[in-house]
Amino acid sequence: MISNDRLRQITQRFQFLEAKMAEGGGDIAALGREYAELRPVVDQIAAYERLQSDIAEAEALLDDPEMRALAEEELPQLRAELPEAEHALQLALLPKDAADARPAMIEIRPGTGGDEAALFAGDLLRMYQRYAEARGWSFQIIELQETELGGIKEVVAQVKGEGVFARLKYESGVHRVQRVPSTESGGRIHTSAATVAVLPVAEDVDIQIDPNDLRIDTMRASGAGGQHVNTTDSAVRITHIPTGIVVTSSEKSQHQNRAIAMEVLKARLFDMERQRAADERAADRKAQVGSGDRSERIRTYNFPQGRLTDHRIGLTLYKLDQVMQGDLDEVIDALIADHQAALLAEMDG
Repeated sequence: MISNDRLRQITQRFQFLEAKMAEGGGDIAALGREYAELRPVVDQIAAYERLQSDIAEAEALLDDPEMRALAEEELPQLRAELPEAEHALQLALLPKDAADARPAMIEIRPGTGGDEAALFAGDLLRMYQRYAEARGWSFQIIELQETELGGIKEVVAQVKGEGVFARLKYESGVHRVQRVPSTESGGRIHTSAATVAVLPVAEDVDIQIDPNDLRIDTMRASGAGGQHVNTTDSAVRITHIPTGIVVTSSEKSQHQNRAIAMEVLKARLFDMERQRAADERAADRKAQVGSGDRSERIRTYNFPQGRLTDHRIGLTLYKLDQVMQGDLDEVIDALIADHQAALLAEMDG
């Protein structure tokens, strides 16, 4: 049962934020963020309370001979809506991942499978680019190393838009592909894999980096096969000495490279911190979907059968072509629903 005290506290907090923003006091950005987070919750509370009040009014009319018939007709319908309104409110009240509204860094690397794994990593990159496009997000490639055959050795991209990390965080893990390689004349099915890591972009308040912990090298930028060769020393490599993390960026401008590489480094350090906190929380319970375990095999793409299977929730879809074209919503929605169900069960437990 949802406590009325808690609902009242949330509504009062929302009204306080509204008043504070109207008078222009305090940290407007922080107030605005909290206000935007609370708004959908307060809307659900209002809908739930309206329904409860309609039920109470209809029940009171049962004693009125003239209105009784109307009340008897209305009540079953109103009562039938109550469980759904309660469930929607419970979902709105679930604890939010503070990083959900952040932009994200996506890193894709081939795993086992040689050339075929590198080609599959390229397919995953295009899948996420199309998905971002369909949702109106911006997708910027920060670092790309290609193979001779047009596959990918490594790619780092930044995705910005509404609720980016909330949806993409479920993509972290090992993606396995089963298909006949275009290079294979015998037509045998090969299995290979690529690893995807999705990290929330860190804000300055999240991560403080001591400049003495950094080694910054500038290098001559050169693309695959000698493309985009830049005669100036513009590529930047930053090494974070305490953790050994190395990031590179090879845009045209050295100044821009340093800023981009620092952003990637912060995202990786912030992710390490989040992983550590998640591991501590998960020590006494089963780790949940979206925990971002990079070594976990999360999904299989079987091309001969046109089948996609997400192993975490046992979901199988026979629409692999559409998925590779960026139609990922059905899978991601199912993962979100499963994650919410686990959180609800935990709260009830």
